[in-house]
Amino acid sequence: MELQTETERPAKLAGLKVLVIDDSKTIRRTAETLLAREGCEVFTAVDGFDALSKVADHRPDIIFVDIMMPRLDGYQACSLIKRSKAFRTIPVIMLSSKDGLFDRARGRIVGSEHYLTKPFTRDELLSAIEQHVALPSEPAPLALSHLDTQAIEQSAPQG
Repeated sequence: MELQTETERPAKLAGLKVLVIDDSKTIRRTAETLLAREGCEVFTAVDGFDALSKVADHRPDIIFVDIMMPRLDGYQACSLIKRSKAFRTIPVIMLSSKDGLFDRARGRIVGSEHYLTKPFTRDELLSAIEQHVALPSEPAPLALSHLDTQAIEQSAPQG
């Protein structure tokens, strides 16, 4: 039995479009690297204003947004996304270095689905995606039901 290496492993997140919004270049790069390894198509934005145009241009499947940013913070960005009929169904995950109840509650009030505390791990990031995005399931093995076998037998030439 051979073990699959990380590069040989099928990427179940392949093609998933993810937007990461954070004013920290380190956080953006970290998330982008982790998600790209999993097959995601990653877009980044430095603040809420930058993010709004990227949401419209790329229509991501999920959005990770930092709370504390200049110009338009994460709460405001999330609120604007969730008020839009076109984008309200996109899951928004809040990112923050604060782990307070108030911050989590405020995130829920503006419509976020989840809250991750920075620094986050690869598993936390992937778990948030799996919880909030409907991923394509692996194809089921081909199996004929009893009815299928009966139909095949009946249509076979009798001889």
